[in-house]
Amino acid sequence: MSRKRKTIVHITISVALLIAGVIVMVMLTAGRVELQKIKPDVPAPMVRVMKVTTGPKLIIIRGEGTVHPLKEIDLVPQVGGKIVHTSPSLVNGGKFSKGDPLLSINPIDYELAVTLAKAKVRNSESNLKIIEEEALVAREEWRAYYSDISHVGKEIPPLVAKEPQLAAARAKLDADRADLKKTLLNLERTVLKAPFDGRVGKKSVDIGQYVTPGQALARLFSTEAVEIALPLEDKDLFWFDVPGFTQGDGTGASATVHAGIAGQELTFSGRVVRAKGKLDEKTRMITVIVRVDKPYAAKPPLAIGLFVTVDIEGRVLPDATVIPRAALRQGNIVWTVNDEGVLHFRTVRVARYQGEEIVIKSGLKDGELVVFSSLKAAADGMIVRAAMEKD
Repeated sequence: MSRKRKTIVHITISVALLIAGVIVMVMLTAGRVELQKIKPDVPAPMVRVMKVTTGPKLIIIRGEGTVHPLKEIDLVPQVGGKIVHTSPSLVNGGKFSKGDPLLSINPIDYELAVTLAKAKVRNSESNLKIIEEEALVAREEWRAYYSDISHVGKEIPPLVAKEPQLAAARAKLDADRADLKKTLLNLERTVLKAPFDGRVGKKSVDIGQYVTPGQALARLFSTEAVEIALPLEDKDLFWFDVPGFTQGDGTGASATVHAGIAGQELTFSGRVVRAKGKLDEKTRMITVIVRVDKPYAAKPPLAIGLFVTVDIEGRVLPDATVIPRAALRQGNIVWTVNDEGVLHFRTVRVARYQGEEIVIKSGLKDGELVVFSSLKAAADGMIVRAAMEKD
């Protein structure tokens, strides 16, 4: 085949393929179904809700403080001398009862003083008796000597009746008796006894030591009761009775003391007994005192120095609702969701903030769904999907 013929054949085949491609493209374009644009539905935002309960609510006021003894004293002698005996209870942490002898001072010097004082009393009694007899004889002699009518009814002169001597003898006897009483008292004071039921907080004396009057020998505290000082805000005292400070029957609000000791969490019953006389000038807080009776009756005890948490029982609100802090919006607004999923803004009255909870006095109904999650954009009346919080 000539070269010219080959060229014609190639051109013919190319044109045929081009025409076939155009025909196929036209056929494909003619059979294509045009796609319609569909706008997808936007789902309603989801919120987390909880069902609230309305009813009587006891207001609890919580405070923290350190346990202090009701009574704490230094054991101090009133007489001096050498210590000859100490009780086994006179150790740091030792337990004692009221009237128990804790230590003894050598009594010999005081026993001798008592003997001498008794002798002085007997001598003064004897002297008084002699002067009384002499005065009796002097009166009889005066009456016998002045028995005439001119002296009848006249009083016997004081010097004749020895009245000054009698007064001096009686005064001397009274003084000696007082001295005897003092020596007996000093002898009694050589034994130092416990003034109350309690424990030893500190000991600084032992057998053989010479002590002087007024020297601190030990630190004692009572186990009859303990007190806890709780700094509270002024508005907190609105909810409970403080004897002598707030209006009430004066019995004081009940309190529960929570303490952790010896690996255990224990509770003790107490009562508000008073408030300190003035506010703290720096913090503007009022210190309320809670007392717990017989703190060492339990094992382990409510020990002195423990840092504890105290819940004071306040007043009861008849129709209150408790919600999480996250459920309260700015301006005391709460979001609620009805059965149709419609979000509503509700204004409520807040009674008190209690930790992570808020007590609502009014504005919510029993069984309503309250939203406690957040939304980027929320509007009153918008549709939402509610996800119930699981217990």
